[in-house]
Amino acid sequence: MTPANIADAVLTAAKAVFTARGLDLAALPAAATVERPRNPEHGDYATNLALQVAKKVGANPRDLASALAGELSKFTGIAAVEIAGPGFLNIRVDAAAAGELARLVVTQGTAYGHGTALAGLRLNLEFVSANPTGPIHLGGVRWAAVGDALARLLKAAGADVTTEYYFNDAGSQIDRFAKSLQAAARGEATPEDGYGGAYIAEIAEAVKAKHPGADDLETFRVEGVELMFAQIKSSLAEFGTHFDVYFNEKDLHTKGELDLALERLRAQGHIYEADGATWLRTTDFGDDKDRVLRKSDGEWTYFAADCAYYLDKRERGAEKIVMMLGADHHGYVGRMRAMAACFGDDPDVNLEILIGQLVNLVRDGQPMRMSKRAGTVVTMEDLVDAIGVDASRYALARYSIHSPIDIDVDLWTRATRDNPVYYVQYVAARSASVARNAAELGLTRDVGEFDPALLAHPKELELLKALGDYPAVVAGAAELREPHRVATYLETLAGDYHRFFDNCRVLPMGDAPIEPVNVARLWLNDATRTVIANGLGLLGVTAPERM
Repeated sequence: MTPANIADAVLTAAKAVFTARGLDLAALPAAATVERPRNPEHGDYATNLALQVAKKVGANPRDLASALAGELSKFTGIAAVEIAGPGFLNIRVDAAAAGELARLVVTQGTAYGHGTALAGLRLNLEFVSANPTGPIHLGGVRWAAVGDALARLLKAAGADVTTEYYFNDAGSQIDRFAKSLQAAARGEATPEDGYGGAYIAEIAEAVKAKHPGADDLETFRVEGVELMFAQIKSSLAEFGTHFDVYFNEKDLHTKGELDLALERLRAQGHIYEADGATWLRTTDFGDDKDRVLRKSDGEWTYFAADCAYYLDKRERGAEKIVMMLGADHHGYVGRMRAMAACFGDDPDVNLEILIGQLVNLVRDGQPMRMSKRAGTVVTMEDLVDAIGVDASRYALARYSIHSPIDIDVDLWTRATRDNPVYYVQYVAARSASVARNAAELGLTRDVGEFDPALLAHPKELELLKALGDYPAVVAGAAELREPHRVATYLETLAGDYHRFFDNCRVLPMGDAPIEPVNVARLWLNDATRTVIANGLGLLGVTAPERM
């Protein structure tokens, strides 16, 4: 049984008690809260529902808990219900009901853990969005891992998700990039405010090869951006991160979307003219100052493009727009929320901005400061070369985005239990090895009858409870936008599996015949591999069969 099954049973029992006593059913919550007690001796699950609703209906909590216990005891699979303290209920599940979860997990396979908590929500998730002036640096790599994991989580929770990469091929940064390429092609020094690194020379040579004799800045601008962005997309693909939409800021200008956004905001009554410029009155919605959309010389501001891009996403059907930004964008939040309100949206409903902290790559106890290729920053390629794709993605997704990370190369390349990704992936490989060895002995899941009641050892029951927690972990991680919860769960599950493996022999000893308990334990072994693989998959990490 899963916590969701228990929660449903608790709520059903409560409705029966309320109906029998003539109490107001409206006082009951939409769902009952069920938790695993910290002390396993207190039972398998616990609920405080009686305490939660007793005051609302004028009932004694302990008396209400007693009535709930009586109803819950009637449910198949519930072995005992005990009243604790002023009205808590501790629930014990019988072994057969607990063990049946192994069959459920294996049967559902990759679908196990998926839910409908966010069903019907159309969401646009934008992340990375680095300008095509150089390779993706570590901050962007964090978003490539976390953003992709979040997209997978949101989809697993039922949301309709569009992933999007926004890039700018205009503006001062692109000008400096083009001048840097031009200087490299001419054999000149990098401009004072330009970009350095071996990649500039590589791209400059590629432009020269494609356009022999070309020396004009526009050629280096157009071709250089195209080549750089092709490299960025290739790096992301090798990292396992793909986007549904690559959106070019230039399209906002060529398709007249900035004018459309301006007129929409004017119609909402938030536009005014001052000092020859066109302003958006964002201070009406909490911004620290009003924002210029069009300067006195007629040029659009970056914020005007932000407004047009937001409107474009909404017009494409996104009900909620989620943007993942770097640590230097805290000041961006207030103006974007105010902008959404100026369009008539509710920023708490239609816009969500996630801010991530910095990442350092550490080798031999010292931070790596620059890339051999980029010349100024540590890049995605540097991280992958140092510890590999799986370790990179896991390390970046393992921590809350609100925490800075130091990624220790020595730790994340170590084939030991203190390396978190190795610890979890080893369970995937070990459980696959058990299944292979079982098959060689003629032990498969369909040998005889699966008797879930045989999974009664304390370590088996603990592993089963951990497997039952997985759907709630996925739903919570998606709802809170916290992929690191999946990694935390996987490491806990890995520990439960290792303790099961050490205490409960799956394969028959020597020439001993295959017993029903071996079959039951194989089901539990395979269920664990399923959940480990599913969880790693949400993080974009592989579940190897051999290590």
